[in-house]
Amino acid sequence: MPLIDQVQQDMVAAMKSRDEARLSALRMIKAALMKQKVDSLKPIDEAMEMQILKSLIKQRIDAADMFRKAGRTEQAGKEDAEKALIESYLPAGATEAELDAAIDAAMAETGATSIKQMGLVMKSVQAKLVGKSVDGKSLSDKVRSKLQ
Repeated sequence: MPLIDQVQQDMVAAMKSRDEARLSALRMIKAALMKQKVDSLKPIDEAMEMQILKSLIKQRIDAADMFRKAGRTEQAGKEDAEKALIESYLPAGATEAELDAAIDAAMAETGATSIKQMGLVMKSVQAKLVGKSVDGKSLSDKVRSKLQ
């Protein structure tokens, strides 16, 4: 089932249960997906859907950080709740063991030994972890630490 249809079904369920916070977050997801669908000439594929969701998650993380810095913990909590809801639509994340194994395999495959070759390793690791949700910043930090 396409993601937009799943979100629509969840919206109906949230409306019936009168869950305003969930409904608001689902509407935001649907709006982002519909905007991409209208803006793009080609149909949205699963990779594009995941990219949109990751973008929305990053926005929620940044907003929550800003709210915490401003001392508005209630708003930060709302952003965190929205982030958790969005993450529920992403595929399962890669485990630490899977990340380490993919990084080691990529380093062996590319023969990388210095930080200058980090781009090659990152590209190879991401190719090995296709279909799993991976935080790019944490992946980058792990690769950097292994190359130094």
